[in-house]
Amino acid sequence: MNRLTDALAAKFASPVRSTRLSVVLGRWLGLTFTVCFATGLFSHGLQNPPGWMFFPTRPVWIYQLTQGVHITSGIASIPLLFAKLWSVYPELLSWPPVRSVVHAVERGSIALFVSASLLQVLTGLINTYKWYPWPFPFRETHYWLSWVVWGSLLLHIAVKLPLIAANWRRAREPANPESTTTVPAAAELTAPDPGGQQQMRSGRGTAGAVSRRWSRRGFLAAVGVTTGTVVLGTAGQSFAWLSPVNFFAPRKMGTGPASVPVNRTAADAKVGPLAQNPGWTLKVSYRGKSRSLTLSELAALPQTEHQLPIACVEGWSQSARWRGVRIRDLVQAMGAVPESDLLVTSLEPEGAYRLMTMPAVYTADEKTLVALELNGEVLDLDHGYPARIIAPGRPGVLQTKWLQSLEIL
Repeated sequence: MNRLTDALAAKFASPVRSTRLSVVLGRWLGLTFTVCFATGLFSHGLQNPPGWMFFPTRPVWIYQLTQGVHITSGIASIPLLFAKLWSVYPELLSWPPVRSVVHAVERGSIALFVSASLLQVLTGLINTYKWYPWPFPFRETHYWLSWVVWGSLLLHIAVKLPLIAANWRRAREPANPESTTTVPAAAELTAPDPGGQQQMRSGRGTAGAVSRRWSRRGFLAAVGVTTGTVVLGTAGQSFAWLSPVNFFAPRKMGTGPASVPVNRTAADAKVGPLAQNPGWTLKVSYRGKSRSLTLSELAALPQTEHQLPIACVEGWSQSARWRGVRIRDLVQAMGAVPESDLLVTSLEPEGAYRLMTMPAVYTADEKTLVALELNGEVLDLDHGYPARIIAPGRPGVLQTKWLQSLEIL
């Protein structure tokens, strides 16, 4: 078995691989995972708020920023993750597989981290295309899997901390030209042979060729360029200044009705006949009192216009001009205080977001509207005609379309 593992180690050895390379890649990957984890928790909190959750409404583009960073950092982690795996996978061939309790914990944390991370980033990427070829609920699985990834990452760092600390100390120590350097066994097996005789005898000439083509810095530069390319090619769905180079993302700014993309259409929601019913009214209720407003009555009320982004959990966003009636005006007209929670109901016959609770901080905000127009045009059916919610700093799934009723709680 030892001969077999030694042979495999020699076959997969590369002078580019080193502890230093793994540590550097680990830093980059740890940073992207940390940013992705933190922004993901914020998004989850807005959709499933715990009792202590705060709801920032300023700047109005805060969710556009955090969710854009969430998706972008998640995409950036994909090439970093595969580069990190490439740098360390020969260690998985070592024998015996478990040498001590600490080694067993280390291997277990690696196995958990790798499997959870691969599942998390790949399903997350597929989710941006709104494709769900799996039987489990994505949002709940994505949330709990993020804790598994983060926990296993912390455990792995704790186990590897002595090695990481030693590498940091070496990086800070001045070079000593009189010191001798011990060459690792893997490097000896793949070191270039000036005469080429050893490569010819062993039949493994590729290692020397690789060593001439690549260095650790060259490999890191290639990983950085690859990561930067996928980020620049997708972040334009979230950030307007990068939209000209949005080559790979599934959504593009400036497309769709009124130049705003659509995520869920009226056909998807099965609301066409209900939303286009000439007898449609918006029911507003409070403590046993109710009032039904027709579309013309809503349009006759004082109108307010604001520039607000629509930002979806899949990472895309678009800033637009919304015009409609302030929610706080409707609440006050019913005799309630503006700082009231709302239960918002859509015309959708079913779906996870048919009912939406709006915390008081949004209800009282002057920029939260029952929107009737978008970019100077009457709402398109796919954008929520006859009326929809638009509020600052909220996920797009909570900007309820095709309104049916508002209940003041």
